[in-house]
Amino acid sequence: MDSNLLDNTEVNRILEKLEQLEDEELSVKLLKKFNDQSRRLGLLLMNRDPNLDHEKWKQECDDAQRELDKLIKTINSL
Repeated sequence: MDSNLLDNTEVNRILEKLEQLEDEELSVKLLKKFNDQSRRLGLLLMNRDPNLDHEKWKQECDDAQRELDKLIKTINSL
């Protein structure tokens, strides 16, 4: 996955994967985590926090992207 926001096809694929999980509790937990992490990345990319300097903003974006990528890999491996 690259550093761009997820497109609708990728999001739909992830949601379908979560819907197909037999463990509903795990599915709900992963969906919440996916929503939280993608929201965090989206807000950072839109630079909603004027208190962050560019270097700190870039680092936080990179960290958020890595966490989201890691979660997506976990979901895809199920």
